[in-house]
Amino acid sequence: MLSVTTNTLTLKAFTSPFTDNNLFRLNPLPLRFFSSKPLLKPISASLIPPPNSQQRRQQQVYQPFRPPPSPLPPQFRNLDTASRLEVLANRLGLWFEYAPLIPTLYQEGFPPPSVEESTGISGVEQNRLVVAAQVRDSLVESNTDPEVLAFFDTGGAELLYEIRLLSASQRAAAARFLVENNCDAKGAQDLARAMKDFPRRRGEIAREKFNYVLPGDCLSFMYYRQSKEHKHPSEERTSALELALQVAESDEAKKLIERELQGEIEEKDEKEVKIEDRVHVPVVRLKIGEVSEATSVVVLPVCRGEEKEKGISEAPFECRSEGEFGVVAAEKGWNRWVVLPGWVPVVGLGNGGVVVSFSDARVLPWRVNRWYKEEAILVVADRSRKAVEVDEGFYLVQLEDGELKVERGLALKERGVEESLGTVVLVVRPPKEEIDDQLSDDDWE
Repeated sequence: MLSVTTNTLTLKAFTSPFTDNNLFRLNPLPLRFFSSKPLLKPISASLIPPPNSQQRRQQQVYQPFRPPPSPLPPQFRNLDTASRLEVLANRLGLWFEYAPLIPTLYQEGFPPPSVEESTGISGVEQNRLVVAAQVRDSLVESNTDPEVLAFFDTGGAELLYEIRLLSASQRAAAARFLVENNCDAKGAQDLARAMKDFPRRRGEIAREKFNYVLPGDCLSFMYYRQSKEHKHPSEERTSALELALQVAESDEAKKLIERELQGEIEEKDEKEVKIEDRVHVPVVRLKIGEVSEATSVVVLPVCRGEEKEKGISEAPFECRSEGEFGVVAAEKGWNRWVVLPGWVPVVGLGNGGVVVSFSDARVLPWRVNRWYKEEAILVVADRSRKAVEVDEGFYLVQLEDGELKVERGLALKERGVEESLGTVVLVVRPPKEEIDDQLSDDDWE
């Protein structure tokens, strides 16, 4: 037994039935504790009352494993493999009811070719049914109007499959638009592509006139952009604008397209015509693979904008192709070259062509949009035409601070500048993978 007092500690002898008292004896000496610190005060704490018996029983209740709900409709859950194959072969039910049977067959070891052999549903159709059923389930979870869902009960797999890449909220809006406009599979594909592509078109002309939340405006903006690819006036341009007006939902987008159809020019907030609409120098984006697919190309020397006038003057002035293989020969060696497709502005350059690379497009004389700050550009100039003659022309000049810049002819004439480093004939933007009009992999075959 151990007893403790404030002054001494006394231990009694310990005996054990397994040891001999003569061999093991403990005669402790009294121990004394000395401390200069004051004794700590006792600590009092209130005990937290234990939970009542009812709460304890609720915590101790056994919770068995609950598997996730079966994706199969109730009438198909207890079918064996042969019965499920029969349902698929005879299309017993609506398409979104028997579509979940296909993944269960995959889980049992049936590859798509075996399912096709047993049911007559091709592998492509199997994938379309499964994905479309998942899209429909997401519409149900989004509380989509039952009347909208009923529209896809017969033959709706092709339509819902096309909007698979959209978000849940976009799918609900797209489904409503498909029903209201009675779109086919091609229309659903165009709609999904337009809604997916719209956020990537920041900075393009008139984009702010279209409402991103409205599916019809996204599709209308796609047709509106396509109209810009045709000559004005032309039947193709008018047809694209009519399609854009037909699907547009917001009043602002409709007014814009109506003005375009009437031949009016939209003005800026400052009531100035957009400079890009009056620029005589083409601004083009190089496509991925365009150089390799071009029937003719042009090789030009390149100098950096930081090299200023010295770099432009030292670049080779004469470059020509020689022999049956068209070997490019320059009058002197140069470190940097660029190959461009045989576009009309660069093919007609002749001697004196040079390309100046800039880190961004703020050297151009029109309003700076977002892409001007984010993208590098190439400015193609003709050094054989240095005289400042045309007011609406563009010329490469070196400013008083030594920086290179592209200036309009009228601005140079007002400052008394009569000669430049060269006339600008083309501005090239870099290729981007996310742009839809790039050359696809199929174009290489």
